[in-house]
Amino acid sequence: MEPRFNMFTNEIAVRFGKRFANASMVISASSLPKTTQELVALRVSQINGCAFCVDMHTKEATAAGESPTRLNLVATWREAVGFTEAERAALAFAEEGTRLADAHTGVSDETWAKVREHYDDDQIAALIALVALVNAANRMNVIVRNPAGSYEPGMLAETLS
Repeated sequence: MEPRFNMFTNEIAVRFGKRFANASMVISASSLPKTTQELVALRVSQINGCAFCVDMHTKEATAAGESPTRLNLVATWREAVGFTEAERAALAFAEEGTRLADAHTGVSDETWAKVREHYDDDQIAALIALVALVNAANRMNVIVRNPAGSYEPGMLAETLS
């Protein structure tokens, strides 16, 4: 399967991608736990049906030491054991912040209160930015039909550096 459009060979797309990658580096360097970052990115990508990003975030999480069991259960985290209360708050936030068309209220006050309970202001800023950034990446990849399966951990950073 070939993408409709190669975002890695077009000059404008590559220039945009580098700036997009720079934004993601701010989130990566934040105090929001790396595991939480990858779980949230994976869940958002699952909701949006972005195969490329599901592949990427699963492999990046695995490379960072995440267990296959937890990765397999991200889609059903509400019914699964093994996620901390903080991770559950972040996953609920990710779902509600992604499913805006499904729930016109966006992130509920209950979820926001749980996020505030577990994360400081810098971590919340990173979480907000992460959900927004992954949603944007998902949309780009779905639009161009970027195929999944060939991603290797660290590949995107190398491509856009």
